[in-house]
Parts: sequence; C-alpha cells; structure tokens
Amino acid sequence: MRWEYRNMRPGFGEALVELGKRYQQVVALNADLSGSTQTSPFGKAFPERFWNVGVAEQNMMGISAGLAATGKIVFASTFAMFATGRAYDQIRQSIAYPKLNVKIVATHAGITVGGDGASHQMHEDLALMRVLPHMTVIAPADYYETKKAVLEVAENPGPCYIRLGRTNVPIIYDDSYDYRIGVADTLHDGEDVTIIAMGLMVSKALEAAEELKSESISARVINLSTVKPIDKNTVIKAANETGAIVTAEEHNMIVGMGSAVAEVLADYSPVPQRRVGIPDVFGESGESEELMEAYGLTVENIVESAKEAVSMKG
Repeated sequence: MRWEYRNMRPGFGEALVELGKRYQQVVALNADLSGSTQTSPFGKAFPERFWNVGVAEQNMMGISAGLAATGKIVFASTFAMFATGRAYDQIRQSIAYPKLNVKIVATHAGITVGGDGASHQMHEDLALMRVLPHMTVIAPADYYETKKAVLEVAENPGPCYIRLGRTNVPIIYDDSYDYRIGVADTLHDGEDVTIIAMGLMVSKALEAAEELKSESISARVINLSTVKPIDKNTVIKAANETGAIVTAEEHNMIVGMGSAVAEVLADYSPVPQRRVGIPDVFGESGESEELMEAYGLTVENIVESAKEAVSMKG
C-alpha cells in the first residue's frame, strides 16, 4: 500500500485554534514545549488564554483543575512521559476524582520518540489513564482523526486523555470523517480474523490484511481509537463473526488496549486472541523504524499473529 504521511500534532494545534475562535471559555496550558506540542499557534492567537507554566507539569495539572472549576474548557499539553508519569497524582486527585473538564493532550508517546530513549519513551500511559474512573482515553490513528477527536472532546464535559506520537504517520481518513467518542471504526471487512489496532498501528493492520488476503485469510480491520469507553458491541460482534482476534498497539502489552479488548472477550465472547505490542521492557535509543522492528511492531508480526489466532479456532 502507498501512503501519504502527515504528523498528528498539527491536527491538534489547528483544532485548538478553531475551538478558541468558537468558544471564549477554551484555554490552553503548556509545560515549556509549545512548539513541539503545537500549542504555540493557540498562544499566538489567544495570548490572554494561554499559559506556559515552565517545566512544572504537576503545577500545570493543578492550575488546569482550578481553571476548569471556574467553567473553562481546559487543554493541557506536554510530552506523554511528563503528562501521565510525573503528574499522575495531580491528575487522579485534582482532575479525575472531581470529574473536571480538563483535556490532557499528550504528545511524543510510545517507542517512536526514538533517540530520546527510555527516559522519554512512554509505554505505560494508557494503562495509567484508563484505570482512572471518569477518564476518557483516546489514541487517534492519523492527522484527521486527531483533529476531529480534539473538536469532539471539547463538546463532551469531563476529563479526557488524548495520546499522540512524534513521527509522521500514514493518512487513513479525510476531512469528511465523522469521529465519535466510544465508537470503533471498521475499516476493512473480513470473516476469518479481526485485527483491532490503534494509533500508528492502524495502517500496519491494513497492510497486514492485504498480505493475509494473498494467503486466503480474510481479515477484518478495526480502528479502536477510543480505548475507554471501549466499544464493546463492535468487539463482541467481531469476535462472534470472525472467531479470532489480534490486537496491535504501540504500548506495553500489559494493561494497554489489547488488555482492554481481552477483558471484553473474557466477559462476553471468549475467542483466541494474540497481542502485538511492546513487551514488558523499557525502550532504548534508536531510529523510530528500527525500534518498531526491534520490538515487533511490524506488519509481519501482525500477519503471523493472525495466523496463530486462526489456527487456534475451534
């Protein structure tokens, strides 16, 4: 498959400016990374509604909570490692517990941060965020889904976590895409196995489906961009109709999206499942594509996992 590539982060930045024009109560905070997170355009357009708190992520979450308590729609952004790891206590106690209207948009998540190494490669953020009551968790697949998701979460009160990567990713959607929170999108139909993916792994899942087709295996592909609340109906339907599931994510396989799917299968439709994701290890420095290969986040691994799942049926 031939892809056009584009970065997700400008989708966030553009949507944030659009929301700023639409709603006076939209404000944004950043922790000294506004260029990297793409919040700087909002800061230029609405300087009176933008705050750079410096390298003080815990303070940023506390300030965000205070602003939300006064009726603001708050977008707080920094790298995923700092947004969820460094500021977890503040998110739990000051944002999630009181159900405040703070949207945490974390960039540079996953192994594809590349050369920054283990200190900046956040593989545990989905686990930390999806375990929090009241928290919506979203991992968009491309630029367009990012933009649509940011616009959509502003219309839905309550805490939300949106996970974005660093690198350019294939374009899957276009501007006509109708994104809805909690609704998975079936991109490719199939009868023998279902590949459920999120983030940059969605394009790899589509490529894997093409390879499996050449081997007479019909693969359904689902983009599960809303990790929480999970679209149980779509997962159960896929399990019942195809009888085998593969999940693919750029996240630690423990308590990530694959685990969320496994929970649904265990409760409603137990079928064979194979998970593709980062093993239970820390990352290392390297080029993004090299690291994806090293940690098994490949089309080939999805294909082999699908074959294994199919072989376990019945």
